[in-house]
Amino acid sequence: MPELERRLAVSGHLARLEESRTRPGSWTLTVDGTPQSHVDLEQPEWLGFEYVRRIGHAVDLVREEGRPITALHLGGGAFTLPRYVIATRPGSRQQVIELESDLVDLVRANLPFPRGAQVRVRHGDAREVLAKLPAGLDGAVDIAIVDIFSGARTPAHVTSAEFHGLVSPRLAPGGIVAVNVADGAGLAFARSQAATLSHVYAHVALAADTGMLKGRRFGNVVMYASHDPLPFAGLPRRLASDPAPAKLVDGDELVRFIAGAPVVTDATAVPSPPPARSVFLSRP
Repeated sequence: MPELERRLAVSGHLARLEESRTRPGSWTLTVDGTPQSHVDLEQPEWLGFEYVRRIGHAVDLVREEGRPITALHLGGGAFTLPRYVIATRPGSRQQVIELESDLVDLVRANLPFPRGAQVRVRHGDAREVLAKLPAGLDGAVDIAIVDIFSGARTPAHVTSAEFHGLVSPRLAPGGIVAVNVADGAGLAFARSQAATLSHVYAHVALAADTGMLKGRRFGNVVMYASHDPLPFAGLPRRLASDPAPAKLVDGDELVRFIAGAPVVTDATAVPSPPPARSVFLSRP
């Protein structure tokens, strides 16, 4: 098997793949010591990280079960969610934008896609590549997943209203944007991200466990946004029955969550806050 770790040229971070000792064929990708992705090659529909499952629910609900979709992934990691779409929605067309070409090479050498998968990987900064995507994707994307990290932090330039102004026109009618937001005590960053999405999109909701919502610990909040009503009637039940239960926040409760937080612009954007070195963002 090829090498299992590589120093990434753009960020300088060390990326490493490690196979589970208890679940053969199951791999975790860490970057700069932070768990970034978890992949099960034998069961790609099994999602190990809780926040990824919460994004997976949006993949499940955006269109009728099993129907092929067009998906846009901003941030590649180990391609966990592209593999999930391949497994659950055969025939889907997918575009992945990833800055670190070395990471793409490392993952593809060790964890290749199934034969015949319709996944196009585009190399470069997510915002720059997004602005240059083919016009054929305008109004055609069923789900856009924003999961961009450099090590343990989301870069500032992919958190602003101007950035989402580039994502927004790509959505098909009923299309959903799912954003992975990492934050800690006080949730100031998450609240500002919710305010920003609400500024760009007509319908916004988020999913997190109650400990996160009370600002008790560092972790992940998954946010959903669309120009059209979100098809989430069954999502609270899915979230509540998860091994790591979460709740859906929308409507008046979302307004209270935002609580006057500012909309992020290019002029005010900052990276997401760093976790303590002892914190794992998610565990498989």
